Amino acid sequence: CKLDHILCAICASVIRAFLVVNNSDYRLKICLEFTSSLKKCTEMKFIYASYFLEKDCNTWHNVNHGKESVKLYNTTCSSSVRANIFTCVTMRCEIKVYKKRWLILTLFVVYSASNAMQWIEYSIITNIVVKYYNVLDYVVDMTSMIYMITYIPLIFPASYLLDNFGLRWTVIVGALGTAIGSWLKVFSVAPDRFWITFCGQTVVAISQTCILSIPARLAAVWFGDNEVSRACGIGVFGNQLGIAIGFLFPPMLVPNKDTYEIERGLQRMFYIVAAITSVVLILILIFFKSAPPLPPSSAQVVQREKSESNKDVKNFFNSLARLCSNRGYLLLLISYGINVGIFYAISTLLNRLVTKEYPDSEEDAGRIGLTIVCAGMVGSIVCGILLDKTHKFWLTTVGVYVCSLVGMIIFTFTLDVKIYVVYITAGILGFFMTGYLPVGFELAAELTFPEPEGTSTGLLNAVVQLFGIAFTPLYRYLLSIWEDFWANVALCCILAIGVLLTTLIPNDLRRQKAKA
Repeated sequence: CKLDHILCAICASVIRAFLVVNNSDYRLKICLEFTSSLKKCTEMKFIYASYFLEKDCNTWHNVNHGKESVKLYNTTCSSSVRANIFTCVTMRCEIKVYKKRWLILTLFVVYSASNAMQWIEYSIITNIVVKYYNVLDYVVDMTSMIYMITYIPLIFPASYLLDNFGLRWTVIVGALGTAIGSWLKVFSVAPDRFWITFCGQTVVAISQTCILSIPARLAAVWFGDNEVSRACGIGVFGNQLGIAIGFLFPPMLVPNKDTYEIERGLQRMFYIVAAITSVVLILILIFFKSAPPLPPSSAQVVQREKSESNKDVKNFFNSLARLCSNRGYLLLLISYGINVGIFYAISTLLNRLVTKEYPDSEEDAGRIGLTIVCAGMVGSIVCGILLDKTHKFWLTTVGVYVCSLVGMIIFTFTLDVKIYVVYITAGILGFFMTGYLPVGFELAAELTFPEPEGTSTGLLNAVVQLFGIAFTPLYRYLLSIWEDFWANVALCCILAIGVLLTTLIPNDLRRQKAKA
């Protein structure tokens, strides 16, 4: 070991003298290969790596703490050598979890809820909206489907915004759009102004693209190794909380009475939503931050290094290409899309489904939707905790998917029994079907690491919207030509295909391997 010290000192001086800054990539490669040969002294590897790269253009500097780290992804050296130097770097790099992470997560939950509660606010009172605005049923359904339609073309710009400008600017853009769309609706309270309310809904729907990809990224950037899945589950909880509010309050605020009472109810609802979204925007502008000064986990050290070298359009599309060639991820795209697409279809047409079996039960339809989502919020948190404790991502995904199918079968066979039974079976369905959302996000992050979470979850959600667009009119058509029972049986068969595809996903947990 002493001889190694002497030889390293001589060789390092010679190499630094003859390699200019323009050859810094080559210098890094030599540095890594050279230090990997030092088998006895792990600490020496970092000492001489730092010596080679001191003030080099291929090091990054943390101004607050003066730590230096090697850019691991700017070289073509062997993976074993990269692993050696990574061990030294992560030993040197300070890792810290900040208390502010809970404030950031809480702000996101409220922001997500303020947008999601507007998704279903028209569809859950379809008959009332049709009566007031004198429009057709499918036009009201479009206020829900517009969320899915706008998401598909805009998710790629939104993912690019997230990957290159960070959490703060992405969230600000989304919160601003949500507030603007909400205020547009305030001016749509008149029987001939449905086009204004639809424009407002479209602006809010566009803003949604800056929300759905956030939970996995926020959890990874702000939370430690043993909290990531839980934080992601809580982040998804925000979206479900908003949907729950959207199911509960519109039937309470907008009564199915005469035109004057409906108009007052709509105006009250729109003003409340606009006020909430405005307050949320102000809080985000003041308190929301993109990332903590220091990474919260060793996996985030690697992710920060990779993101530093990937901030351009070419690398963004290269990342998309790698995702599209990942077999496990492609299988997850389809199976996840089936599960969540069916959830979207049921949620959109729940008013029609319930009032067909139980006439004059608009408020029951809203409360059943609330039951589905509230049970799902509990399921999201439980699944997140389970993943943090066990790290059994593949097994949990398969198990929750199978339970979603079982829940759908039970819901199908009990829909026409008694209304209180529907509440119970809807809760079972919601617990697993909605609880599956963060599980799918986390498995996607595992299968695609170290690709940016914003890109992987963004593409995942884009496929979900496609399935939602396909399943919603299909379900509406089946309900019109068949009894509710057979329409739901068809959805059960589609879910069974999703279960089969999920079992074919390889158990390739790349993020866990990086943490090991």
